[in-house]
Amino acid sequence: MRAIDLHMHTRVSDGTDRPEEIIGKVREAGIGVFSVTDHDSIDCSSIIPGLLKKGDPVFISGVEFSCKDEEGKCHMLGYGYDPESESIRHIVEMGHNFRMDTARRRVLFLKETFGFVFPEEEEKKFFALDNPGKPHLANLMVKLGMAVNKKQAIEDYINKMPNRDNYVRPKEAIEGILGAGGIPVLAHPFFGSGNSHFSVSDLRRKVERLMGFGLQGIEGFYSGFDDDLIREALKMAEELGLYVTAGSDYHGRNKTVALGDTGLPRWSGKESSARPNDGPDDSPDDSPDGGSDGCGAGFESGIPALERFLSDVRRFEVQ
Repeated sequence: MRAIDLHMHTRVSDGTDRPEEIIGKVREAGIGVFSVTDHDSIDCSSIIPGLLKKGDPVFISGVEFSCKDEEGKCHMLGYGYDPESESIRHIVEMGHNFRMDTARRRVLFLKETFGFVFPEEEEKKFFALDNPGKPHLANLMVKLGMAVNKKQAIEDYINKMPNRDNYVRPKEAIEGILGAGGIPVLAHPFFGSGNSHFSVSDLRRKVERLMGFGLQGIEGFYSGFDDDLIREALKMAEELGLYVTAGSDYHGRNKTVALGDTGLPRWSGKESSARPNDGPDDSPDDSPDGGSDGCGAGFESGIPALERFLSDVRRFEVQ
């Protein structure tokens, strides 16, 4: 089975690789199906197809929205959407505007609270980024000698800024993805805000609530999950009839996570009664356009809910 990685970031958001660089690394890693899920950006969904060649991995359009409502924070992945759809473009614009507002408030907070003044030229470069976030600001602080390392910059300074509820709501993200013909998937579902973890029962309540908005899948394989969490995620997906996806959350040099590190390779072939055998309806008559038929059948993983996702999602492949 060729590797699958449906969760990675480029420098368009908070990764360090350019789109063309990440394609080369995907090839080198032997990944057969991939998706770029930049935060609050769908740029790569239009860029990547034009860079692929015959024989390259199958590409699935992706995005990741940072969400929050009365029940707390979550990250929502969207796959296989039409990047020209106004439905998803509206949510991207909303998320981007919130992100830019937060970036401006962070710079002001660091100045007023700690006396950190960024040179005008460096500040211009920071705000000229597509989606300036914590890693970009932290790296700049280290460069200017305001912090010893990125960890200190984030934990001792940036994270001290009081939160403001400028987030896309989960319902808005899910509806925007669905409206563009995509599949909404809850990212790293056991992980909450910061270092907090959801219990199985709390996560189930959260997932069932999100299903009421149209959630269709969960990221059952993730670089931060051990086998117990994977087993619980697969069991939950089976019981609720959800798709399963696999992602590393690769960020290049901004995280110590390798492409393809999803937990799926070590899991495939294991005997487990918790493996799902059902998922959303996969009638052949409803197969989406945009790629070769039978993608899921070419990537046997022993995880039917994952194979079903790969078969149903809209994808791009150079013939």
